[in-house]
Amino acid sequence: MRAITFFTKLNILLQISSLLLPVTLLTGCWDRKELNDMAIITAAGIDKKTESTIELSVIVYIPKNAGVGEEMGGGNGGQGQQVLVRSAEGISIAEAISMLQQEFPRHLFWGHNEVFVIDEELARDEDLRPTIDFIMRHPQTRERSHIFISKQKVKNIFSLNPPLERDLAEVLRNLAGLKIGVDITLKDLAEMLIGESGTAALPYIDILSPPESQDKKQTIADIIGTAVLKNGKMIGSIDASTTRGLLWLRNEIELAVVTVKPDNTEGYVSMQLLRAYSRLIPKIENGKWKITMQAKTEDDLIQNGTTLNTGNPQTIHRLEQDLKADIDNKVKEALKQVQHEMNADIFGFAEAFHRAYPNVWKKYKQNWDDIFPTVEVTLETTAKIRRPGIVTEPGAYPEQEVKTE
Repeated sequence: MRAITFFTKLNILLQISSLLLPVTLLTGCWDRKELNDMAIITAAGIDKKTESTIELSVIVYIPKNAGVGEEMGGGNGGQGQQVLVRSAEGISIAEAISMLQQEFPRHLFWGHNEVFVIDEELARDEDLRPTIDFIMRHPQTRERSHIFISKQKVKNIFSLNPPLERDLAEVLRNLAGLKIGVDITLKDLAEMLIGESGTAALPYIDILSPPESQDKKQTIADIIGTAVLKNGKMIGSIDASTTRGLLWLRNEIELAVVTVKPDNTEGYVSMQLLRAYSRLIPKIENGKWKITMQAKTEDDLIQNGTTLNTGNPQTIHRLEQDLKADIDNKVKEALKQVQHEMNADIFGFAEAFHRAYPNVWKKYKQNWDDIFPTVEVTLETTAKIRRPGIVTEPGAYPEQEVKTE
């Protein structure tokens, strides 16, 4: 009985010890950081200050004024301001962050930063790869943060007071989500910079001019095109129209309205993208490098400003050919500017050849800058108008003016 009692007590002690041991390993809250101790950064940007220094600007959210700001319109100024803009100078982004911390009584917190903006002057003059390396290594920054190149100084853009959104961080994040241009995150940029071609495409923004009667600060930054980077530096840009061709080549087209003017007809017809898909098919034949872009689009006819009867199959076929021509023209313009003038493979041609011909690519990779401008591109575009609308005849024209063919 004594032996049984001893082992029973020992078993109980072991069970108690197993319950208490994890408690001793808990760290507790010794390193906690309360909300009241943090300055929450929602956007950050870098300007070139001097030949040897940069200026880091950040937008910091002010939680104590959030309710007041929402009622009074928010923005960067006024009694109900929700955000604070601060800047600091340094020879590197690491030093600039250290100097910036001295301007805040709270710890800078980067976990909610969703936007990075880089000044065009800095992007053209300096290799951005060391800066991107620091941002990617930082334990708090988000890899999914959107990144932009700015035509204006970032500090000036951050000082704007958007009339609708809380701050510029919200504006740029929403614009990126609309897919009206290239949508690039920090992760995407890092992958492009270490990719086969070493090039990158970033959304290019500028300040949208406000109405004459409105305060110059009461406006937003708008995406005006695409900035092209090669070897870490910006080498040029393309406008919004040409960016459409770039999106087709990258299979990233999502939102588009195409307006065409049919031959021998007054007025215009507009079609809205319903579905779209494109792919690149590489081929090496007799030493010649070729790419075929196969693209398919299905659209809705949303406006008929002509006298054409869209209930006629011949009219629909005619409009589909006009739609196809519009897409091909935008793609050709993108190829002209980026492939032949800039020699920067932001289309993904290098990755396509690498996947299809790994052994050949390994041999010729170092000569890609010489090969890329000579790649022959063939376009195979198919356009369909799926929904011409319940009104086939132009609603605003008399019946005698409507064309049957």
